[in-house]
Amino acid sequence: MQRLLGEAFAQLGRARRIPWVDLLLVVGLAGLLFTFIDIGREWTGVHRPSVAIDLSPAALPRYTLFSLFRGLFAYVISLGFTIVYGYWAAKDRVAGRLLIPLLDILQSIPVLGFMPGLILALVALFPHSNIGLELAAVIMIFTGQAWNMTFSFIHSLRSVPSDLREVATVYRFNWWQRLRNVELPFATMGLVWNSMVSMAGGWFFLMITEAFQLGQRDFRLPGIGSYMSVAVERGRGDAMILAIVAMATMIVLLDQFLWRPVVVWSQKFRVEEGGDQVLMRSWFLDWLRSSRLVRGIRDIAHRLRAAPPRPTKPHLSPAIAADAVRGSVRLSLLALGLLIVVLAWGAWKLVHLLQRVPAVAWGSAAAAGFLTLGRVLLSTALGTLWALPAGLAIGLSSRLSRVLQPVVQIAASFPAPMLFPLVIAALRWAGISLGWGAILLMLLGTQWYILFNVIAGAMALPADLKEAARSYRFTGWARFRALYFPGVFPYLVTGWVTAAGGAWNASIVAEFVTFKGQTLQTPGLGAQISGAAASADFPRLAAAILVMSVLVVAFNRTVWRWCYQLAEERFSLSK
Repeated sequence: MQRLLGEAFAQLGRARRIPWVDLLLVVGLAGLLFTFIDIGREWTGVHRPSVAIDLSPAALPRYTLFSLFRGLFAYVISLGFTIVYGYWAAKDRVAGRLLIPLLDILQSIPVLGFMPGLILALVALFPHSNIGLELAAVIMIFTGQAWNMTFSFIHSLRSVPSDLREVATVYRFNWWQRLRNVELPFATMGLVWNSMVSMAGGWFFLMITEAFQLGQRDFRLPGIGSYMSVAVERGRGDAMILAIVAMATMIVLLDQFLWRPVVVWSQKFRVEEGGDQVLMRSWFLDWLRSSRLVRGIRDIAHRLRAAPPRPTKPHLSPAIAADAVRGSVRLSLLALGLLIVVLAWGAWKLVHLLQRVPAVAWGSAAAAGFLTLGRVLLSTALGTLWALPAGLAIGLSSRLSRVLQPVVQIAASFPAPMLFPLVIAALRWAGISLGWGAILLMLLGTQWYILFNVIAGAMALPADLKEAARSYRFTGWARFRALYFPGVFPYLVTGWVTAAGGAWNASIVAEFVTFKGQTLQTPGLGAQISGAAASADFPRLAAAILVMSVLVVAFNRTVWRWCYQLAEERFSLSK
């Protein structure tokens, strides 16, 4: 191994000069190192009862890096959760009967439902440092990212084409080989696009996550969300504009240095090649591929991987394979049993808390829930009206995808609550009440779920089907009805489910808005949840969240479940 390392480093050293790309990479890595050191100091610093947010422009870059790190850390957790939870729910039919409804419930719980108890528990667990509060913020961002990605992954695992499944069966792949070589590659395209919109979902509640107040207690963290929150409280228009510019800049850089290269890399996992599909490109990924430093590191990795002889695994006998299957079943049942115990304990604590809720509050919450349901459905329908044709146009055209994908990603990633003061001012100027305006506020944050899923579905349409539509001279409405709509319908259903879930979550900031020092609210379940959290009324908060969860799960188990069955039985390309 030492010889291989020596040869690889010698190959790196034979270069007469260091290319400028490598110099930039070294400088960038050094900057990341100092950033991590600064973030580590913030996390391990002494816990402060309150944090004074500096509204000067000089403090904004540091705050932006803090928020970026929290978002990326939450995404790493979300990706791990998606693969483990999604695989478990899709492959284990017994566990799936509990895990998928549980996912519906978790998606329906707004961020304020998780935040009070989680913050109090983690702050008590780490009383002498900021680790607890930072972890709480990361987990809150995670709750805005994970559900959409997990639903997409479950759908992909269930929609693997039959020919790919047959290949895995012929080659006798075990569960890990099947996941690595068949299922994960097939799910990559949808997972990448849903990762981008999930990242946007995490930013949506950034102002609440980083500037949370529970009664008289202040749980504020330095970040761009808290910067914007304080600017709105003080009426500092210049600071609000700076925060918007900083957020937009961060999103542009994140798109160019992370999501664009990942989208280009994911194109190699297309199910089929050929047709009229033109591959997208990323200037940053081209730079990385031209870097001698990156090529040298890759060469070292290849040599280390290929150096030791890899012993061949003996063919497993049927008895050993059966034992392995029984072991996996026992492990799944054990994990499922632990999950049921945790849920039972949580339900018991919840019952004790709900005993303090008066009967009249339940009726008020139910009536408010149906009002919010109407707004959720209207915002989802309005989002579909423009996102379906726009997503088809972008996903079917490589030129439009190259031009508009960065624009869409920036618009989707921008946290809509930062624009709420401007929207509220426009609504008041137009004489539109918050009852109708809340639909627009929900739409600002949820329409992107539909758009990104439609784009992913349009990009996944097989080229041979598109060529067949051209051969039969299908045009306009006929092509949409015979090819495009059936092809993207499974992705559209996932977009509807996640958009509706996002709209339910957005109701807590759309129906209860602070504007110029005044609190504006309209009757609805989101307003009840925000009001209960502001007054630290935990029984009423739990009751409102429970009503929201029941409505969401009931709707998912009826309407959305029927749509999923229709997508799998009638419109799946694997049937």
